[in-house]
Amino acid sequence: MSKSKLVIDKLAKLFEQGLISYKDLSTEILNILRSKRDEIIFKMKLTSKEETEIQNKRIEILERKIIKIEKNLKTKSKKGKKS
Repeated sequence: MSKSKLVIDKLAKLFEQGLISYKDLSTEILNILRSKRDEIIFKMKLTSKEETEIQNKRIEILERKIIKIEKNLKTKSKKGKKS
């Protein structure tokens, strides 16, 4: 409830300052919402889209390496059992 009060207080300040035109009001509302979004993202310590893509690529490479190693171990173990 306090967060909604904060947004309402900011909107009230805008009306007090005389921002009457719709364009100014809409840009101010968007700026407020963007700043709140950025605050939440910063508090949650989320990664950016680019960082997430880089991490996904690294994971794919590691998964491929694991599959290759597992295949090599299976072929070596089969050869060892036959001997």
